[in-house]
Amino acid sequence: MSLSRYLLCLLVFGISLCQAPVSAGMDVRVVGLFTDRAVLLVEGRQHLLKTGQTSPEGVKLVSASSDSAILLIDGEQVTARLDSRVSTRQRQADVEQVQVWRNTTGMYTTVGSINGLPVSFLVDTGATQVAMNAAQARRLGVDYHVIGSPAEVTTASGVERAWSVMLDSVKVGDLEVRNVPAVVLEGAQPKVTLLGMSYLGRMEISNDGRLMTLKKRY
Repeated sequence: MSLSRYLLCLLVFGISLCQAPVSAGMDVRVVGLFTDRAVLLVEGRQHLLKTGQTSPEGVKLVSASSDSAILLIDGEQVTARLDSRVSTRQRQADVEQVQVWRNTTGMYTTVGSINGLPVSFLVDTGATQVAMNAAQARRLGVDYHVIGSPAEVTTASGVERAWSVMLDSVKVGDLEVRNVPAVVLEGAQPKVTLLGMSYLGRMEISNDGRLMTLKKRY
């Protein structure tokens, strides 16, 4: 290696150290923080990790609170706050987007939050609204009998009783939508909360067959 190239490598390494500890070639962002849980965006893929769990890419969540998360990346602990990025790549400014990959069953699943609490979502462009079952609503503190109004929804099993509610916030990655219409079905269905068009309709959606990209429209 020439002296000039060696000095250039040292300069780049020094700049990276000044910015933050990084994992070479890996892009990690903290997009959700909760007690003992964090939502990480690793190489464009979202993961909801509990304390002690490791993402498929090798990022371990050491601890988490509503203020910050401690991550273990390549043997080095990094403290990161909400929306902070640990990366060797230049951040694309002013671009808010989320990438959702098709899973092994052919479905697009991701993690996010409703009213600030973590939720696993099944992305469903065929669902008119965000939809959840009664147990999910109770876990999220959505008292649908008090704030909702009776409704009926048509499912694959037929017409079912439901409650129309308004959610304060639905968020996936950086993409938050306030005042989102939703339905709560009395029963065990849907097993996974459906991310329907009351949220997705606020997004620009592109799909190449295995990767869905969401961008906020307005």
